[in-house]
Amino acid sequence: MKVSDTGTKARIGVVTVSDRASAGEYEDLSGKAIIDTLNAYLTSLWEPVYLLVPDEQPQIEQSLILLADEEGCSLIVTTGGTGPARRDVTPEATAAVCDRMMPGFGELMRQVSLQYVPTAILSRQSAGLRGQTLIVNLPGKPKSIRECLDAVFPAIPYCIDLMEGPFLETDESVIKAFRPKSK
Repeated sequence: MKVSDTGTKARIGVVTVSDRASAGEYEDLSGKAIIDTLNAYLTSLWEPVYLLVPDEQPQIEQSLILLADEEGCSLIVTTGGTGPARRDVTPEATAAVCDRMMPGFGELMRQVSLQYVPTAILSRQSAGLRGQTLIVNLPGKPKSIRECLDAVFPAIPYCIDLMEGPFLETDESVIKAFRPKSK
């Protein structure tokens, strides 16, 4: 968590979707990678609200609803469950709880990932809006998380602005948020 002079604390949900990590079979490195990346990006005051759930659509949906509606997260970033395997249902859970989908996020993430691996076309990253919350689904590998967030994060603070959420400030030496110039 970092502090800025804006005084507003953003709550950001971080959800790892993994049967094995939720069963304690291995450490959740992906959720940590999201938090580490956001710590590098953000200079404004924020706090993570972290959840680890199995690849079960009802539990993923409940987690997203909890973070958006009860915990007041303006942004929720998920990791895992975006592939073609039968139990990969994170995009379906996201679509089920969102009012509107934001297809440009998934399109850009796949485009960037294709620069590194040809199997990126198998990934089903997506994003959507639930009330005043932006939900972004990332892949499960820490390296891919950073690559995808580097691609889409410049648009996220302005999206949160448009939804009347907290003002997210970035460390411009790490990543620059895009906001249109005032008239």
